[in-house]
Amino acid sequence: MKRLDIIATGGCQCGAVRYRAGQLLDNSHICHCRMCQKAVGNVFAALVGAPNDSLTWTRGTPAVFASSDLAERGFCARCGTPLFYRGKTSGRTALTLGSLDDPALAPPRTQVGMEGRLPFIDHLATLPDHGATEDDMVEEAPIIRASNHQHPDHDTEQWPAP
Repeated sequence: MKRLDIIATGGCQCGAVRYRAGQLLDNSHICHCRMCQKAVGNVFAALVGAPNDSLTWTRGTPAVFASSDLAERGFCARCGTPLFYRGKTSGRTALTLGSLDDPALAPPRTQVGMEGRLPFIDHLATLPDHGATEDDMVEEAPIIRASNHQHPDHDTEQWPAP
């Protein structure tokens, strides 16, 4: 795998855990295996590798669950955001694309775990588009925006803000 000199930052939804990777690997992928589905609570996991020697936890420390004897999954113990998958003897950590501040930095290049791929994945692009997330919640949208506790997609001096 080739190392790419891409600086990537990211973290959990609440901001308690943040990271910085000085490099990413050219292995961005989607994993459809059942273990990844369960780990991220979704129909697939989208991941990109970062060499362990370029990955720094800049705020907090992720909690870790040993999903097998060979691998562990990292997440925020406070808000539950899935952050990574790592083989226990691996020199790299696979960060969840959704936890990157800019997920567009690592568009998926391959798919793995095809034995768990759900048949409806092929049809997602054909589903009707119902607009922005808050379009269905017109009355609630101002309250949601005003009470948003999600950490912004960039590093902050402290969080939550004073």
